[in-house]
Amino acid sequence: MKTFNKVMIKSAMTVAKTTKAKTLFLFVDALDELAIPEAMPKNCELMLVSQRNGGDLAEIETLAKKVIRVPAINLGRVGLVKLTVALALSQQLLAEGDRIVFLSGTTEHLLLDTLLVLEIGKEAELITSKNIAGISESVKPEVFERVLSIALELASKGREGKPVGTIFVVGDHERVMQLSKQMIINPFKGYDETERNIMNPYLKETLREFAALDGAFVVADDGIVVTAGRYLGAAYDEEDVPRGLGSRHIAAAGITALTNAVAVVISESTGDLRIFKNGKILMEIEKP
Repeated sequence: MKTFNKVMIKSAMTVAKTTKAKTLFLFVDALDELAIPEAMPKNCELMLVSQRNGGDLAEIETLAKKVIRVPAINLGRVGLVKLTVALALSQQLLAEGDRIVFLSGTTEHLLLDTLLVLEIGKEAELITSKNIAGISESVKPEVFERVLSIALELASKGREGKPVGTIFVVGDHERVMQLSKQMIINPFKGYDETERNIMNPYLKETLREFAALDGAFVVADDGIVVTAGRYLGAAYDEEDVPRGLGSRHIAAAGITALTNAVAVVISESTGDLRIFKNGKILMEIEKP
């Protein structure tokens, strides 16, 4: 398949040049060898996308100026594109109106087989809200990436094989706390900040256990988990939330409409994940 992948990369570069794309995203995990384009079209930047970590990721990082690491979870091709775009927006690598080319494929067969051309802000299936700015202003990129990673894993695997539904509200935590109330005793109160920082790998299992509780996690913009089991009582017009979505999504819409926070919601019934900002759904990532 080596020749086929080279043809796909060449085609992607031609498309990027023709469409005057700002960025060419290449999912390198679908390559049978780490070969990347040597000469990019003028004014087009190459960004590598990978789900690898450790030494494999370090090797990839030597090949390009920018590598976006995506959580190693089965996302499907469209889910991979959506998550990559969300992470790029959080790092201010993309903005509304940017045209991108995304070349993806399957790691199972090491085959690049999907070529997409997208314009940020105009693709309803990619970004469901026109209001795409502000993630990077509300949350540190590494914290946003970590929250998404944990949420996606919960959505995919659940807890002890059972579906999980929960909310992570990230950023502007003081205002969020003012507009919400505790449903249970705060299980994170009294612990050192290093122990309850979402970047701490040992915290993941604790979050998985507490995800079974009613209410939301509140996370500060620097990654400190403030509380769990928080009731989000911000008033919101249910008509502004698409039909079929339940109380968690209404609560996420309400709290993000009144604060500068970002909310990540896992649907217990479907396993789909939705990102809210400014009272609107920014992006939906369907469970594959």
